[in-house]
Amino acid sequence: MTAVTPLSSTTPAFCEGIQYFADSLPQFETYGKTPAIAANQSAIADPTDPAAVYQTLLAADALRYMILQVTASKASGHPGGFASQVEAYAALVMLGYKNILTEVGHHAPGFYSAMFIDRSLEDMGISTVQQLRDRFREQHGLLGHLSGFIPGILAPAGPLGQGQHFAMSAALLHRDKLFPFTVGDGGLGEPYVMSSMAHFHTAYPDVTNFLPVLVWNGYSQEHHSMVSTQSNERMTAYWHGNGFEEIVLVDAKDFDDQNQPGDYVDSTAFSFERRLAFTQAVLQAADKAACAALGGKLTVFIIKQLKGAGVHARGSKSHNLYAHHTLENAEVIAALKARALTPAAWELVRTNAERAGGGPAAKTSVTESVLPIPDLGELPLEEFPVGGDNQVSTTAMGRLVGTVGERDRQFVVTNADGNEASGIGNINQALKVIHPTTDPLYNQSPNGQVYEPLSEDACAGLAAGLALMGGRSLWCSYESFAINGLPIWQTVTQAMAELRRSTPSTVTLFTAGALEQGRNGWTHQRPEIEAYFAGMMRNGNVFPLFPPDANSIQVCYDWALSTQNKGIVITASKSPLPIRTTFKQTQQALRDGAIALQETSGSKTVVLATIGDMTLIPALEAADQLQSQGIGVRVVSIVSPRRLYRPSDVAWDICSEPDGDFLDDAKFESLFGGDALIGITGGASGMLEPIMLRSTAKRDTFAWKRGETTATATQLMEFNGITAAALTQRALELVQ
Repeated sequence: MTAVTPLSSTTPAFCEGIQYFADSLPQFETYGKTPAIAANQSAIADPTDPAAVYQTLLAADALRYMILQVTASKASGHPGGFASQVEAYAALVMLGYKNILTEVGHHAPGFYSAMFIDRSLEDMGISTVQQLRDRFREQHGLLGHLSGFIPGILAPAGPLGQGQHFAMSAALLHRDKLFPFTVGDGGLGEPYVMSSMAHFHTAYPDVTNFLPVLVWNGYSQEHHSMVSTQSNERMTAYWHGNGFEEIVLVDAKDFDDQNQPGDYVDSTAFSFERRLAFTQAVLQAADKAACAALGGKLTVFIIKQLKGAGVHARGSKSHNLYAHHTLENAEVIAALKARALTPAAWELVRTNAERAGGGPAAKTSVTESVLPIPDLGELPLEEFPVGGDNQVSTTAMGRLVGTVGERDRQFVVTNADGNEASGIGNINQALKVIHPTTDPLYNQSPNGQVYEPLSEDACAGLAAGLALMGGRSLWCSYESFAINGLPIWQTVTQAMAELRRSTPSTVTLFTAGALEQGRNGWTHQRPEIEAYFAGMMRNGNVFPLFPPDANSIQVCYDWALSTQNKGIVITASKSPLPIRTTFKQTQQALRDGAIALQETSGSKTVVLATIGDMTLIPALEAADQLQSQGIGVRVVSIVSPRRLYRPSDVAWDICSEPDGDFLDDAKFESLFGGDALIGITGGASGMLEPIMLRSTAKRDTFAWKRGETTATATQLMEFNGITAAALTQRALELVQ
């Protein structure tokens, strides 16, 4: 290994682990003696001040150096993308803006470097560069992609096309703060980035305090980006055409004095004077963009500079390090030496970074404290009599949702498919659909609380983002369509498991599952999303709930509202169905995972363990048929399958808000013990895994196989073999 330069008595202690120091820096004596951010201030006073410009350039080089020092220490990571926009990031920080997000997981080394420089990482025991190097890409350290576990980091990043959701959610909750987020020109090709911002701006025209920062560097991960051929004029027209009023673009090419070929150039190759000119242009552009965004204009800030500027390689070759890119690699060494600062410059950069925004991001970011939200009090649950008139579960829950919105005016409901079509039109009536056109017929109002873009990604993104940022929300969808919004919801639930603070759980209501969509063809019958949730249960904080009736769903939602840092999925029918449970029974089911709805004795005992509401119909019919043949039957309704795992099956103990309640063996046996057990679900069979793991009886599963166009739910269940006759026959075979 290359030896680390010993620290002198005048070198700041945090610099331990820095490989190379410069002997001197040009113009430091003129512009580097006094921090540009004065003591007791949170930003530079003037973006045209030469000292502020000079120190912004130092901050940019410090970030480049740190990124490469850290990634090369493990010969792993992604320096190139972040390096191409460090002037923009440094400018925003120097201007006092620290609530910075990203969609780009590969920007993680840059964000970690920034959090180290402003002392945020001291909250996780990282005080020196050597410790930063040691804990990069290590468990309980600095993961390869951004995590909510890291002090000062507002949101996770990795799947592209998501950063705007977090920025818009934060902007909605904190109208007086700016939320810049970096979006790569590769990520710009994701399908929903622009449309989600356009719909948000239509719904919330006054909420413009989020600022996309387009990192236009000409390359994606392994090749030229698809927007690399666009001219500045066409790129500007693109953003204008999507509703952006202010487009602030800085092109490094305009400052190049080295005759670099191509449209994308590296500012670190400029003469020092031109580097300063470029940095000044970026600093002033960042200030202009920030003021416009905070002043009511939908704004984008675009920095156009070659990917990999100032690191070990250029273009896509800079995207990541390979095994040979160690600290002994010639390209790495050359880049580190070129970006090296003096100890005094490091001290200056850190002082500015720490003062910016009022302190380290770990102390000042909006996500570093719990957001105050209204106390909902006791909700007006309505208990229907068991055996009384059929009721629509979703409608019963919708009434409660309306109450939540009336008591918490920041609460937002999202739905891409229309609440009325899901039996929850009462939500629209109570809270109104957000739309600039007021229309009572459609329950529309500019000040509504129901967000209805025709995009599951936009719905899931805003709802999950609001929960992550500390607010209440509800994402509603058809089960068959929700798969299109699942990636960001999954990202958020994983982040919630790692957060260092509590936040309201992200709650969903999925209606009109596959069994209710038979008339609409196979495109509307996609129960594979239940397999995702089944797998996610093992994360420890994901709770799919299957209330069997309109009483049960109210108790499930009431419980969900009382929880923190969970992902709670409520799946229920929009058809009128019998009332089979009391409130007390569902309260028990939320503790134990399931309840016995019906039990008869006989020569043998068959357990029909059922997930869902409609699937209870053939299960109860089968119970009658088996009872007529002298077979005892216990019909069990599984409400919360996550409770039915064994504690060792689930990573609950490493969640930030651990929930270690599981059904013990004795209670499991009392519910599921028998001579035979049949698991029944109208969705994916994986949801039945907890009982299949623990049961010692002869057992089998009846589950969804594939979709088909049918006239009724009963016919669709018949197509998938979920009938009373089939259940009865299989039960008899198992107990023979």
